[in-house]
Amino acid sequence: MAAIAATATAVTLAACGGGDDKPDAAAKPTGTVTVKVWAWYPEFKAVVDQFNATHTDVKIEWTNAGTGQDQYTKLQTALKAGKGAPDVVMLELQEIPTFALTKHLVDLGKYGANDVKGDYAGWAWSQVSSGDQVYAIPVDAGPMAMMYREDIFKKYDLTVPTTWDEYKVQAEKLKAASGGKSFMTDFGANDGGFMTGLFWQAGAKPYTYDIANPGSIGVNVNSAEAKKVFEYWEGMVGAGLADTTAFHTTDFYNGLGSEKYATYLAAGWGPGYIQANAGGAAGKWKVAPLPQWTAGANAQGDWGGSSFAVTDQARYPDIAAKVAMEIFGAKNSEAWKIGIDKAFLFPTVTPVLESDAFTGKTYDFFGGQKVNEVFVPAYNAIGDLDWSPFNSYNFNQLTTNLGQAIEKKTSWTAALDTAQENIKTYATQQGFKVQ
Repeated sequence: MAAIAATATAVTLAACGGGDDKPDAAAKPTGTVTVKVWAWYPEFKAVVDQFNATHTDVKIEWTNAGTGQDQYTKLQTALKAGKGAPDVVMLELQEIPTFALTKHLVDLGKYGANDVKGDYAGWAWSQVSSGDQVYAIPVDAGPMAMMYREDIFKKYDLTVPTTWDEYKVQAEKLKAASGGKSFMTDFGANDGGFMTGLFWQAGAKPYTYDIANPGSIGVNVNSAEAKKVFEYWEGMVGAGLADTTAFHTTDFYNGLGSEKYATYLAAGWGPGYIQANAGGAAGKWKVAPLPQWTAGANAQGDWGGSSFAVTDQARYPDIAAKVAMEIFGAKNSEAWKIGIDKAFLFPTVTPVLESDAFTGKTYDFFGGQKVNEVFVPAYNAIGDLDWSPFNSYNFNQLTTNLGQAIEKKTSWTAALDTAQENIKTYATQQGFKVQ
């Protein structure tokens, strides 16, 4: 799923003394066990119905408790109160350290989660684990690629770029040929996940953090790699080659449906969003790999992704772990058929990801192109990245300070410097030792 922009939520080391994650000592259950699940996946009801129809020992009771931060706020309240939390909860990958820090996530490694480790790419599994401790089961991801309007490229005789230098050259050609009517793309400054995906591809490591050592964190938001990304996009925006309309707004989707934007730097879940919101451009879009900083390289980034975790309020954590592992597991082809065909999830489960049904799937919206032949190799080439345990604050800093730069109150790189200092101060105030 797309990363949801969120307001800051305070998380302190003092909160680390929450509930434990030891197996429940209660007697074995008799009859069917009901497992409460919170999730906002599209078309999830059908997935729940499919699970319940194929299991007699366990039944899922599903609640949509809100999207992103709305759900997280309710979850934090329930966890702190010691009651009211679900057994299994959907968490975006970047939010796992926040909830693991307060020790409210069950170690799924105790219930066989490491047995399915081989079903996932190494980078995806590292997002949910530390050593043999497993805090969640990955479900979907957002490997990035470049969607482009084939009709606009043909109209203005543009070449599909393979490097960021070529991308800028084509953007300049587009501006001149269209009389400034079309932008090469939109750089949505309201989405920290999008920016992080571009940093990721450039080799930036904004944070160094291990859940196993929660008191220490490295902060390097304004690294040379991150500044390279921002310098590039400051130039693109300043020259009128890229727009800065907020992502996920009506104006943004109207731009994708018209000739305003020639490309969309999207994630693996992007095909579903663009098809649902820019249907008037059906058949005009194609997908190509994300441009590279170095010709011939294969550096990739991820934007978004989510998982299933088990909370310490689960009465039967072993059964809840079974639900987390199986509901979108490698063997659950029926659930994935719903997830792929109707919800447009990009699977992290390798057997599904590399199946002919997924890689060979054609999309009418993209003129019959097998777009996953682009997204799957991108997924497999993504490197490791650490998230911090206060990611909502970090994203808020990125978007707020970049907003100041777009208003020309500061430079883009200075915005990163400000974010760096504010995040370091915040981390120290929350009790972390900042490296």
